[in-house]
Parts: sequence; C-alpha cells; structure tokens
Amino acid sequence: LTVLNAGRRYLKAEDLSGKVFVTSGLGGMSGAQAKAAVIAGCVGIIAEVDEAALLKRHKQGWLMEISNNLDHCIARLRDARKNKIALSLGYHGNVVDLWERLVHELNTTGELLVDLGSDQTSCHNPFSGGYYPVQLGFEEAKQLLSTNPGKFRTLVQESLKRHVAAINRLADKGMFFWDYGNAFLLEAQRAGADVEKRGANKTEFRYPSYVQHIMG
Repeated sequence: LTVLNAGRRYLKAEDLSGKVFVTSGLGGMSGAQAKAAVIAGCVGIIAEVDEAALLKRHKQGWLMEISNNLDHCIARLRDARKNKIALSLGYHGNVVDLWERLVHELNTTGELLVDLGSDQTSCHNPFSGGYYPVQLGFEEAKQLLSTNPGKFRTLVQESLKRHVAAINRLADKGMFFWDYGNAFLLEAQRAGADVEKRGANKTEFRYPSYVQHIMG
C-alpha cells in the first residue's frame, strides 16, 4: 500500500509497471519490501549488507533475484524497466554504493533510473548495528563496532551524509523519496546531512514521512 500510494501521489500513476523503487533492508519488517514491489508491479532494487537476510527472503520467494555486482544490478534494472517487468532484485552490498551508482549513471548518461526511493535500515539504532557504514564491509564493520564503537559512530555519520547527498541529487532530478518512520532523516540531520526543509523550522524535513503523507 505504501508503494502504491507513493506512486499515486507523487507519480500520479495507478500503474507502476516500468517504474523503479530503490530502498534498503531485508531483515525484519523491511523484508516485505521486495514482495511489495512485485505486488505493485514495479522494479524493486533492495540493498542489504547481511547475506543471511537476502538468502532468507530469496528462499521464501519474496525476493526474486540476488546479486553482489552493481553492473549487473543496473543492467537488470534497465531491462526490467524498459520491458515493464515486475522484479525484486536484492543487491548484496551497502545501499550508499547503490545510490551513488545511480548518481553516476545520471551524471554520465543524463538518465534518471529511479522513480521512488526510501530506506528501511534500522536508523533508530544506528550505532549498534542498525546501520552499517559504506566505508567498510559487513564483517569488518561488525568487528569495528565491538573494538572501537566511537570510530564506528564517526563512520556511520559520514556514511549518512554521503547517503543523503546521493538521494538529494536524484530527488532534484525528479525522484520521490520518503522516510519510512525508521529515524533515517533524524539521524541524518544529527550527522550534519542536508535534510532540512528550506524556509521551514528545524523540525521539518525536505522529504515526507510515509505515515502523514502517504498512508494518511
């Protein structure tokens, strides 16, 4: 319902075939995102750093494909988008890498490859394993979390700033991004990322929340 309503409100589209939804998280509540994309008829690319979560969703049949190669992900995205094929593709890697690759495609080809975007990392708990920084691999990050939590926190905040910068670039070209109620925008703001709404007070963000703006 969230994906469908986002399409209706922001894309003015009842039919989401050929539209691309990019997000992250295939763990707990976020695990349904892949299934939702296919039910809605769009192309869903969902990043997840934990291979166990990807394999679980794939085994369930909620996730159609898995890849750890961004070149392959972009190729599959282009093909499914062109042919209007419903697809859920799990990218085994950090979502920041995925967002930055989409920015690279925009910068080099002029093509915006994503229509809808969100995030379901556990940003309500970003410094205890809810969000993994793009600078490190999954196992390396877990080790740093246990040995040097202060350094881990710094890397998370740097990663959040990169995360938002990529989203902002794509949103400026027409992608519609929303907060999934996971404290992503709040933690990004605390990290110093550019998420504040222009001309508004500091409690307002430039992107909507799914509760008030989409489901409401």
